[in-house]
Order: sequence, then C-alpha cells, then structure tokens
Amino acid sequence: MDKGLSLQSVEITKDGARLLSLSEDIAPGEVLTIMGPSGVGKSTLLAFVTGTLGPDFEATGRVMLDGHDITHAPPYARRVGILFQDDLLFPHFSVGANLAFGLRPGGTKVQRLAKIEAALAEVGLAGFADRDPATLSGGQKARVALMRMLLSEPCALLLDEPFSRLDATLRSQVRELVFSHAKARSLPVLLVTHDAEDAAAAHGKIVSLLPI
Repeated sequence: MDKGLSLQSVEITKDGARLLSLSEDIAPGEVLTIMGPSGVGKSTLLAFVTGTLGPDFEATGRVMLDGHDITHAPPYARRVGILFQDDLLFPHFSVGANLAFGLRPGGTKVQRLAKIEAALAEVGLAGFADRDPATLSGGQKARVALMRMLLSEPCALLLDEPFSRLDATLRSQVRELVFSHAKARSLPVLLVTHDAEDAAAAHGKIVSLLPI
C-alpha cells in the first residue's frame, strides 16, 4: 500500500510469550479500531508504531507509512501523531504556546502566530491564545490537544482511548471532532479502545484482541 498506514506481520512478545499478532492496512481517511480488555496489548501496539516500545518487549514485522518503512526510525522522525486519555497540555504554557510547541520548524513569527490563530478558530476557540490551560473546560482542552497534534503535520493518527475520561455528551462531540478532522486531512487512524460506542462511531473495521 503506497498511501496510508500498514502493519505487516506484526508480532509482539513479552518474556517469550506472544502478546499479539496483527496484519492490517489503514487507508488515508479510514479508521481501524483495535478492541480488547486492559492488558491485552492495545497500548503496546501503539508504542511499537510510535517507536517507544519498552525493553521488556520484543517485536517483529514492519510498520509502513505512505510507502516508507518506519519500523526502525526514531520516534521524532516517524510523522505519527498520538492522542492519549489525558490532554497532556503544558500547564506553565499559554494555550498559544502549547500550540506553538506542535508547530513544525520554519516560518516567521508572524506566520507561526497566524497558524496558531487559524487552528484555534478551526475548533471554535478564536482568541484563546493567551488563556491559561487551567481555565479551560475538558472539551476545550481536548480541542487544543487535537490541534497541537495536527499542527505537527502528522501522516497518521493514533488514538489511545482519548475519549474515555469525557462525559457522555462531550465524548460524542470530541469524538466527532477528531474523526472529522482526521478524515478531512486524509489521515489513516488507528484507534485502541474497550468502548463499543467509540468503535461504532469510527465507522471502520474493528479487530478484537483476546488475551492469549
């Protein structure tokens, strides 16, 4: 597959025991959902894709992104964005400074500020650049975290149960926001979750992992 994210014959083991085995292709703009209970290896799979797999694990297989083998590339060079359960905003930075952290290098100060303002406006937060993250609601923090990640211009998006700590109404709104922005940018998305509603909302293939 020339475009998208491809997991080719990926197998991860720990202490000699197989944790998971997977071969899947995710086309641009599509979502692959990995479901399963805690401890089945969902987050471990994401760590393999991002290049942050711990030394306790061994992995074989390849990760291909837009036709490039990134299996052994350093994490910073993989062009893979990830959202977690927590928004992970820097509390000592303003909202704008948090977004600036996500920007790729280059451009003048004016150009970078324009990108930040445009990103905030895109998610209904125009004028929030100078705000303290502590003053934001949960939904606002989630939107800032999403745009910070997208400003890094990733080629794929990983979701590590990023909606699990939101209440039902907010969960639905943020979920739709994330999926729509990923689709608009033709990003292949790998979602791991134990929640059936998250999986259904992704409108993509679902793979269930079972304890081995």
